[in-house]
Amino acid sequence: MAIARKNALDHPGLPVSEATAADYFALLKPRVMSLVVFTAFVGLVAAPVTINPLMAIIAIAAIAIGAGAAGALNMWYDADIDILMARTASRPIPQGRIEPRQALAFGLVLAVLSVLTLGVLVNWLSAAMLAFTIFFYAVIYTMWLKRLTPQNIVIGGAAGAFPPMIGWAAAMGSISVESFLLFLIIFLWTPPHFWALALYKSGEYGRAGIPMMPNVAGPASTRRQIFTYALIVALVGVLPFALGYVGELYGAAAAVLGTGFVIASASVLAAPRDDPSMKAEKSLFGFSILYLFGIFAAYLADAVLQRAIVAIGG
Repeated sequence: MAIARKNALDHPGLPVSEATAADYFALLKPRVMSLVVFTAFVGLVAAPVTINPLMAIIAIAAIAIGAGAAGALNMWYDADIDILMARTASRPIPQGRIEPRQALAFGLVLAVLSVLTLGVLVNWLSAAMLAFTIFFYAVIYTMWLKRLTPQNIVIGGAAGAFPPMIGWAAAMGSISVESFLLFLIIFLWTPPHFWALALYKSGEYGRAGIPMMPNVAGPASTRRQIFTYALIVALVGVLPFALGYVGELYGAAAAVLGTGFVIASASVLAAPRDDPSMKAEKSLFGFSILYLFGIFAAYLADAVLQRAIVAIGG
């Protein structure tokens, strides 16, 4: 789908930038960053090695800055469509508080800083993965997939799934099947999470010309795909326990959360098509966030508990 970029934000009629620290912080997408930081922290702590606390702080800070850089670059490129959508129109660039070129420079500086910091002070494998993640989100997803295909979030979701692997690599200097499973949980969780949002925001995506699944395949097909993905997520979510990487605490939490995810998705599948409140879709979107935080919190708690047991037994 060819979508012309309307770079109206570069027109001379825009007000002079009066950016504050809060505006630049908003460019970092702090809510997304919080998820990135948390999942990266889980990957770092769950790795079967003791990492120097200072190195851990540096690694998490660098990953957070890298995530913020990707968010800033995303907002720079998407400013023309952000202004068309109610949920994004209040961002600093559409509101004229930050000029596009300022956001671009800010994002590029943070990207370079985060990658070099992680590489020089921690290790270059994690730095290379962080660099690839920033590139994937800013270029592959934002500049290409998002406006091209309804599979945008399916493929692009990889960018948000890399942080636990980066955290693991920062601690270990390598990656493993265990860290890949953490990646896989987020990767498979992303489509149903965002498609739930897209169902009740389809009008906004349509006005912006973004080919989200409900706008291209229709709501009915999207609901079926959400349910299918939810089943897969629930099954993959218990794999770390089934393969013996974590214990019963995580296994129980993953089973309960996965069941809840499937039930919420089934509610979307069975919801009346003429319900203007979109209650089921909104509930699934909210629960999906709880699911991801919950399952990673359980993974973290289980890893800490297993280490405590080993330490006491030793």
